[in-house]
Amino acid sequence: MKRILLLAAAATPLLLAGEAVAQEFIVTAPEGGGEPARVEDIVIVGEATYRNRSDETAPGLSYDQQYFQRFEPLSVGDALRRVPSVTFLSDVLESDGARMRGLDAGYTQILIDGERVPGAGVDRSFFVDRIPAELIERVEVVRSSSANRSGDAVAGAINIVLRDAYTLDGGYVRAGGLYYSDGEWAPSLGLTWGGEVGPGRLIVSANLQGRRSPKDKFSQRFDQPGGTLDNVEVQTDVRDGTDYSFNANYQVPVFGGELELAGVFVRTDRYQDEDSWEYRDGIQDEANLLSYNDNNLDILTDNLSLRGRWRGEMMGGETTLRLGYANISDEQDEFEGESEYLRDGTPFPDEDRYTADRTLVDILDEEWSARISHQRDLGAVELEFGLDWSSQTRDSLITEADRIRFNVPNAPGVRPTVPPFSGHAPVAGGDSLIEEDRLDPWAMISGEAGPVRWEAGLRYETTDVTITDETAAPADRVTSNDYAELLPSAAIRWSLTEDDRITASVARTIRRPRFDYLSPALLEEEYGDDDFIGNPDLQPETAVGFDVGYERRLGRRGVAGINLFYRDIANLTEAVVVTDAAGTPLVGSGGAGTFVYSVDNVGDGQVWGVELDLSTPLDALGMPNTGVFFNWSWLDSQVDDFMGERRFNGQSDQVLSAGFTHDIPTWQAAFGATYFHQGEAYDRVLAEEIHTRYGDNLEIFLERRFGENVVLRLTGTNLLDSSKDEDFDKFDNVADQIARNYDEFELETESAGPVWQVALRWTF
Repeated sequence: MKRILLLAAAATPLLLAGEAVAQEFIVTAPEGGGEPARVEDIVIVGEATYRNRSDETAPGLSYDQQYFQRFEPLSVGDALRRVPSVTFLSDVLESDGARMRGLDAGYTQILIDGERVPGAGVDRSFFVDRIPAELIERVEVVRSSSANRSGDAVAGAINIVLRDAYTLDGGYVRAGGLYYSDGEWAPSLGLTWGGEVGPGRLIVSANLQGRRSPKDKFSQRFDQPGGTLDNVEVQTDVRDGTDYSFNANYQVPVFGGELELAGVFVRTDRYQDEDSWEYRDGIQDEANLLSYNDNNLDILTDNLSLRGRWRGEMMGGETTLRLGYANISDEQDEFEGESEYLRDGTPFPDEDRYTADRTLVDILDEEWSARISHQRDLGAVELEFGLDWSSQTRDSLITEADRIRFNVPNAPGVRPTVPPFSGHAPVAGGDSLIEEDRLDPWAMISGEAGPVRWEAGLRYETTDVTITDETAAPADRVTSNDYAELLPSAAIRWSLTEDDRITASVARTIRRPRFDYLSPALLEEEYGDDDFIGNPDLQPETAVGFDVGYERRLGRRGVAGINLFYRDIANLTEAVVVTDAAGTPLVGSGGAGTFVYSVDNVGDGQVWGVELDLSTPLDALGMPNTGVFFNWSWLDSQVDDFMGERRFNGQSDQVLSAGFTHDIPTWQAAFGATYFHQGEAYDRVLAEEIHTRYGDNLEIFLERRFGENVVLRLTGTNLLDSSKDEDFDKFDNVADQIARNYDEFELETESAGPVWQVALRWTF
């Protein structure tokens, strides 16, 4: 009922909307040719924009930058909250690891201009909040794989298409700021220009984006669900930083074809400050203060992607040659200091013990890639074939300093001088080099027969992996593995009428193992009292997926669709107990009753759901200047783990985004709202279970245009003070988890206030 009332309130302005003249939405020039769009038409929109009707045979959705722009999203992650079936398990105010169909981010392939990019995450995922929304030309949601794309897309793929040299003619400046609930401001600046340079065309863009995320957390810890309250924790969490980005694209005729040189660089400089106070029996006063914890994390992450591509007529068809380089450098410095009280029964300010830890992370992930492909018309069909090559190295060094721990003399407010950190040494699994080489030949044919368009292809992906881990046992420090998978795919698009069409597809896809699952180093007490050791012989998961959809054009600009999907995932990676040659479980470092766990390809799982999307003006109601959108997905799955049946970890049962935009041409103004709802999610891992719930969110924008060159926007997000609520079931080991012998049961809530943004865009 609350959600219905909120939607009704958001839609109330529709009843007051006046008549206006409808306009077609902007379509940019085709890649590598044609006339670029005027910068005023892209930046000073002046009308509602809707999702595109994709011309691809494989099912997918396409959204131009103008679809998102009016709400001024800061990152690609923020923009993706307005497309179907994308969820996040991030903290409030953050959108990092995109989860298509609610699956773990490692099941979703993130592409930039159609190319894979390395990410810092051990699950191979790329955090989409690393790319400013200001850089994108459009976002493509690719629901099913094709032979000419990498098969790492079990859930699907998200292709972030950056602006190229033919996107626009002219330039614009963006200036503004964001105001947060803690009274702090953050700047937002950007400059973009596109035009002719020499014999070709160039576009360049530079942006500076202040980022801040002030949150409050409150935790209650019990001995078991419904049991006795042991303590509470009050925490502040402020993440403050700046994103710097630069991209350029130059296209020029060369050797009878076209040469494209492109690059993008993004730097994330962030400081996270968490302070928490723990109180005995839930009594929040100094007499019951148990501890004070100061946790600071300094992050510097650089993403670089460079690409050169030539495309031209050759050998009776079109040939493409491409060479690319991408890397991510992630440096983190984490400090945690804790002061303990009441160990001797004397309350604050008497400090009894001080403990400090420091962890340094230095990860460099680099990938070289190349492609040669050829496309030619054979009359009844079109043939496309090629060869993709890539070589990736992931060099990780994670070290910890010697822990500082000492008892404080019994004198209130007096503490000895804290000595400097020393003795930095790699943690278990923290000094590793993973080298992965791939060679993937592929071929596909496509054709048309009246209203039917179809494609079919084969892709053969080969992978050679070498893992060097200096923290593993001497005999296991260098291990290797190789595997190959044949990935067939097919899709059909049947146009029933000019307005109605059906799409269907089937594809086999792959998910390569997580990096942290490959290291043969022993991690003591990684899951409660149980140990963990990786499996360098781990094979990839594979999936056969089906998508069937129906889409209808509504008037000139609207579109509505429904899509049903199913994924059957084999070779699923699940936890297993490590045994000796006789089949006896190994005893963990915690002694009798504890075990050593690893992972192996032992199971399978199924994922299915329904996706609805609507994007249309309200022409039928006499309001052509009012546009609405509605995206809703119902998601479900089944997998068997060490305790039995469950859904895939972290999969929300549903996700909804809905909203409207309304233009008032006579005032040169517009306004709109977006409402978000994400369903509950559940995770079950070794020795811990997590139940996650999100509060609903509401965003609004107000826009005023000044002539053809200036637009001023005010946006507000998180206007419902959204919260993230989690229940943690914690156990000492897996045996206790199965027996439901609790170590601790924790209730945690995280909340944040509204964020307001003012943005001015001026075209020239």
